[in-house]
Amino acid sequence: MQFFQRFKDFAIKGNVLDLAVGIIIGAAFTTVTQSLVNDIIMPPVGKIIDNVNFSNLYIPLDQKARGIPTVEDARKAGAVIAYGNFLQNVINFLIIALVVFVLVNAVHSLRKKEAEKPVDPPAPTKEESLLIEIRDALKAMQPGNTNPS
Repeated sequence: MQFFQRFKDFAIKGNVLDLAVGIIIGAAFTTVTQSLVNDIIMPPVGKIIDNVNFSNLYIPLDQKARGIPTVEDARKAGAVIAYGNFLQNVINFLIIALVVFVLVNAVHSLRKKEAEKPVDPPAPTKEESLLIEIRDALKAMQPGNTNPS
C-alpha cells in the first residue's frame, strides 16, 4: 500500500505534470515546425534550385535502382542512400533550434527586464509600525519640541 501512496505523491507533484505538459507541447511544436519546413520553406527552396524535391534525392547502391525518379521506387529496386531525407531532417532541426533559441532569448530578456524593475520596499510589519509610533511619541515628549503630534 505504501508503494502506491509514494507513486501517487510522485505523479501528482508539479514537476511531473510540468514535464508531461512540456512533452505534449513539444510534440505539437514539432508537428507545426515540420509543416512549416515541408509545406512552406522547402517548396520555394526546391523551386529555386531547379525543382528539386529533397525527399527524392538518393544515391543508388544497386545498378537496378539507377535513374528511378522516387526514392520509394528506387528502394524497391535495390539499396539506396536516401540523403535527401537526411537533408530534410537537418533543415527541420536547424529551424526548430532557431525558433527555440529565439523563444528562450525572448523569455530571458523578459525575465531580465522584470528583475531590473525597482522593487518597492515592503510594507512595515506590525512590530515596525509600533516601534515607529513609539519613536515618534518619544520625539514629541522631548523638551524643546513645539510640535505636538
